[in-house]
Amino acid sequence: MEDTEKFLFTFKGFNFACYGINVEFLENLDDFEIRDDDVFIITYPKSGTTWAQQLLSLIYFEEHRKRLANVDTMDLVPFLEYSLEGRNFDKIPSPRLFCSHVPYYLAPRGLKNKKAKIIYVYRNPKDVMCSFFHFSNMMRILKPSTNMEEFMKLFLEGKVTGSLWYDHIKGWYEHKCHFNIQFIMYEDMIKDLRSSILKVCTFLGKELNKEDIDAVVSQAMFENMKSDKRANNENLLKRLPEIRRTDGHFLRKGTIGDWKNHMTVAQNERFDKIFQREMKDLPLKFIWDINEE
Repeated sequence: MEDTEKFLFTFKGFNFACYGINVEFLENLDDFEIRDDDVFIITYPKSGTTWAQQLLSLIYFEEHRKRLANVDTMDLVPFLEYSLEGRNFDKIPSPRLFCSHVPYYLAPRGLKNKKAKIIYVYRNPKDVMCSFFHFSNMMRILKPSTNMEEFMKLFLEGKVTGSLWYDHIKGWYEHKCHFNIQFIMYEDMIKDLRSSILKVCTFLGKELNKEDIDAVVSQAMFENMKSDKRANNENLLKRLPEIRRTDGHFLRKGTIGDWKNHMTVAQNERFDKIFQREMKDLPLKFIWDINEE
């Protein structure tokens, strides 16, 4: 087993991936200048980040929606804390779009004036864990695990990028009164993508006509995203081949309930006990199976 510490950079109690992290930027993140029309996607890793990046790109950029520009969604909605290829955020014209995995307490304090908007996408943690397991084995910049039991131990102890899933989602939800934030469930996007898109548009104050909404829905469908080189991060992997360990893809299944194919009965029972203990006071809804209403 490779040393966990080799892959993680811990800053103020939160684990970041070592690769691409700018320590000086992190140290000054609290003072990062927020514009009133900034929009942030906040997620725990493997909870729909790439999907949400594509969604915002389609909503905000007509040339992206109409396939007139060949710009990657990762460039249109860059990561705040990771700079894989260098970026000057001051030079990005408004409205700026960002995505981030930071916990609530590391968010720039300017977000607390409640003008800039945050979309927090969350997903049932069993599917997060299973997706994370595959992703960690695919990416050389993350610690691989030989089996689910090994990865589940790391995940439940928070010894992964993003630290503890429970702390991340509870932290943002319990402090939501300090931010202009909308919670969106990954599983709702799978079950009714159009309604989720309309909900996001309403929150963002974006009015798109029916033709544009249809285009957003079509191109944001998971299967269509998987074949869109602007959205599936294949261009990034080609530019930075050193970050990939195997020939897997950023976008794998995009389904609900894949955890059933990975977890034993005993693992599931252990997970459920922890979930019930940690989440008993959080009123957020979770969907564990594709057939759940």
